[in-house]
Amino acid sequence: MLDRERSFSTTLVQVFRATEAGAIYAIVVFLIGFILGTIRVLLFAPRLGETTAVIIEAPIMLGASWFVCRWCVDRLDVGRTVAARLLMGLVAFLVLMSAEVGLGAVFGRSIVDQLASYGSLSGAIGLAAQVIFAMFPVIQVWQR
Repeated sequence: MLDRERSFSTTLVQVFRATEAGAIYAIVVFLIGFILGTIRVLLFAPRLGETTAVIIEAPIMLGASWFVCRWCVDRLDVGRTVAARLLMGLVAFLVLMSAEVGLGAVFGRSIVDQLASYGSLSGAIGLAAQVIFAMFPVIQVWQR
């Protein structure tokens, strides 16, 4: 019985670590994205167009996301299992999307408008980058 309790306790700790890491990962990446997004909207999009500006921003965001993900995994000692990393990525994606919806609401965009924006080329590129961001925890298990 003691081994089962210890196993359950270990699993619960890993779930909490993965959840915490996913939330921190998303918040840090959101803050980086907020800064880069402001630069994109104010400086690049008016000169180059929205799609070109997103194409420039996406690889920078993904590079930053890769390193933030690795830092969170190492700092919070997230397990090297696909299940733990999937949970981390799912939590990160949900937190990131929630933050985006909240920020959109601050700027007067309804959730319907935000969802509709994913139908544009620049919106689809951004959404694809967010999905890749969510997959980084699992990719890093396979990569190491």
